[in-house]
Amino acid sequence: MNDVRPPLHPSVAVLRKAVRDAIGRWPAAGSRAEGEADLLVALSGGADSLALAAATAFEAPKLGLRAGAVVVDHGLQEDSATVAARAADQARQLGLDPVRVRRVEVGSDGGPEAAARDARYAALEGARVEAGASAVLLAHTLDDQAETVLLGLARGSGAGSLQGMSPVSGTLVRPLLGVRRAQTREACAALDLSPWNDPHNTDAAYTRVRVRERVLPVLESELGPGIAEALARTADAMREDAEAFEEMIEETIEEIVEHAEAGISVSTAALAANPAALRQRVIRYIVQSEFGVALSRTQTIEVARLVTDWTGQGPIDLPGCRAMRRDGRIVFSAS
Repeated sequence: MNDVRPPLHPSVAVLRKAVRDAIGRWPAAGSRAEGEADLLVALSGGADSLALAAATAFEAPKLGLRAGAVVVDHGLQEDSATVAARAADQARQLGLDPVRVRRVEVGSDGGPEAAARDARYAALEGARVEAGASAVLLAHTLDDQAETVLLGLARGSGAGSLQGMSPVSGTLVRPLLGVRRAQTREACAALDLSPWNDPHNTDAAYTRVRVRERVLPVLESELGPGIAEALARTADAMREDAEAFEEMIEETIEEIVEHAEAGISVSTAALAANPAALRQRVIRYIVQSEFGVALSRTQTIEVARLVTDWTGQGPIDLPGCRAMRRDGRIVFSAS
């Protein structure tokens, strides 16, 4: 009798290592009641999330972690309930437990992609809380990261948009940001898993699909291979810079910001003493933290002109707030 196991497919090994590296730092909660888990995999049934689910089902028990899955049914396609049920069955067959299916209503605020994303993340967080899980694993790959950076570059919305997706965002964990999309497909094939092919992923009505299907292939063809990896490295570098700036900003803000009667104010002299990059980041940080608004570069520059090029101009209206110069300070107040 031949007990020799077939060699592990390289892509399966890559996926498992990526998951092991990502979840190895999460402490196991010990005994779990029925319906509870340490981690949940966000599973759509597509190749990326299915490969992630398989790798997590293999690695989590070895680390003493109980892993489950949550399937979000957006209700945007006629057979969405069937697709969701099939993905849930695949999760159970892989050994994930508990497995939950969440049906959501997708609104229209911010466009269909943004509305679906908001509804999905709300459902994922609800499932995580219900299961008592520490984190939800998302299946974004290196290719997704490259597309995100390229879209941010096209929008010209500043360094923040070039940071891409973080490997860890609160309770959201993305183990596959260093894994290519082709590797998730290869892993599914090697494990005899049948992923669902979302028709939205080839619908050119979506900007991200056009970037994936048209723009990136042209860049690869004209500039040579490795464009996706280069864009992902750019995201890593920008996040490192942003983290350093964040520490500097927090130290600076403690010294120069005061709460005003109608909002918050910052010293113009202190802002003027800082380099432009730090000054503008301080402005964006204040507005984001106080009013929940992300300023564009154009809006940020206009506020900065109250410091560097003030000729008596009046208040600047911003989304959700306004900025004006008064008594040597820039005052931000709700609009």
